[in-house]
Amino acid sequence: MSRPHCARCVRPLSHCLCALIPLLNSRTRVLILQHPSEVKHALNTARLAALGLRNAQLRVGECFTELPTLLAPAGYQACLLFPGEGAQSLPDFAAQAGGQPLLLVVPDGTWRKARKLLHCNPLLAALPRVSLPAGLASRYRLRKAPRADALSTIEAITGALEVLEAPASFAALLKPFEALIDGQIAAMGDQTFARNHGAGE
Repeated sequence: MSRPHCARCVRPLSHCLCALIPLLNSRTRVLILQHPSEVKHALNTARLAALGLRNAQLRVGECFTELPTLLAPAGYQACLLFPGEGAQSLPDFAAQAGGQPLLLVVPDGTWRKARKLLHCNPLLAALPRVSLPAGLASRYRLRKAPRADALSTIEAITGALEVLEAPASFAALLKPFEALIDGQIAAMGDQTFARNHGAGE
């Protein structure tokens, strides 16, 4: 028999994160496009990010027929948060937007799945690409990332908002994420965590 889950954060009721999820205002609008393979992932950080921001929207799928509408909210300049060749520094892009608020489009999935989203949605692939400043380190201690600066979706969104809306802080967005990580580590035990994730190295 499956455990009862919270309808909002979709965590087991015994580990509900809702009390830790803030409701933050942002001038930037965030559109998260989540690959279906991520929906049931134990660490679904995209959902936590969408719940924690008033001006955010989460859509799940591979081919988004509604993309023309999603990418055209009045008064916003759209860009795709996707590092790599051709990506412009987010602060530089924001400066060129001339004070217009940004629509930050964030694909959620593995690198392979994120690229598939771009392949399936030419409008998405055509957006100007932006990247976060160098030097941001992930707190995602349960994931063996390919690079030290590979961030979870909620970390990337938090980092982007703190760049765009400084001196405002969006650190509260990470509280449920950190509690989720701590809970997973506690469940596996310190020795297992140290063996599998290199704690203390």
